[in-house]
Amino acid sequence: MAFDARDKEISVDDYVRYVDTGTVGKVVDTKIEDEIGWVLLDKTGLWYKSNLVEILDEKDINVKDIPTGRDFDVEEYKEKAAKLENMEMDSSVAEGGG
Repeated sequence: MAFDARDKEISVDDYVRYVDTGTVGKVVDTKIEDEIGWVLLDKTGLWYKSNLVEILDEKDINVKDIPTGRDFDVEEYKEKAAKLENMEMDSSVAEGGG
């Protein structure tokens, strides 16, 4: 059984929020590996340690917190990250003050 940050049991179809980033999603799977609970969120397709998420009560679920429209695209994210890694730094662009 996977338990959240407040020691509440997490079930499939629960809505949870990742406490570090505020990411909200619906739990589509849970698992225990090496005595650590994990939950899989529908919106990101990523596994989160269960003790780092908190179950949301119906009154806490805000429609604006749940992403709509375009879903998270992992490939698009990888492309953007690669562009940032390949960016060249030039010392002549700006000067420090002082």
